[in-house]
Amino acid sequence: MIRPRNVGPALTVALSLTLCGVAWAHCEIPCGIYADRTRIELLREHARTIEKSAQQIAALAGKTDPQSLNQLVRWVENKDEHARQVQELVTQYFMTQRVKPPEGQDRAANQRYLVQLTTLHEMLITAMKAKQTVDPAQATRLLALTERFALAYLSAEDLEHLKEDHSKPEAPAAPQGGSGSGEQGR
Repeated sequence: MIRPRNVGPALTVALSLTLCGVAWAHCEIPCGIYADRTRIELLREHARTIEKSAQQIAALAGKTDPQSLNQLVRWVENKDEHARQVQELVTQYFMTQRVKPPEGQDRAANQRYLVQLTTLHEMLITAMKAKQTVDPAQATRLLALTERFALAYLSAEDLEHLKEDHSKPEAPAAPQGGSGSGEQGR
């Protein structure tokens, strides 16, 4: 049984351990699963989806039949959800976990950090505007900001990888083996 007089030291130790873990952790759950390049691709995909949604909303404007109204609502919700996901990636992944202030007085590192932060902030504002309007220019701006951030954040190797076209699925591999023996039919 814990007595009130014993709670103080136990609480102090628990808080100290918790704060030390928070202070030194690179991300909220340092798992090594997430990839920065993938997050950039997701930002691009969200911007393109916002653009497509804005186009569809414009195409449905003025239509009053129930199906068109239903689709209009769905496109608005889709646009807003993807803008929210941009905000989530920018704040929870990049600003909270990945972009770190440089140590020391390295001017180039400090300038790069400033570009990263201001670009991420501009992305948040643009995502907000994308929710408030149906202007496809907001999506175009999000794409441009994503590219600016990628240039300021990613390594040259990661940037080269992003240039590759990953939008087309690879052709399925030809089946191995001979004439039907093996695992088929199980």
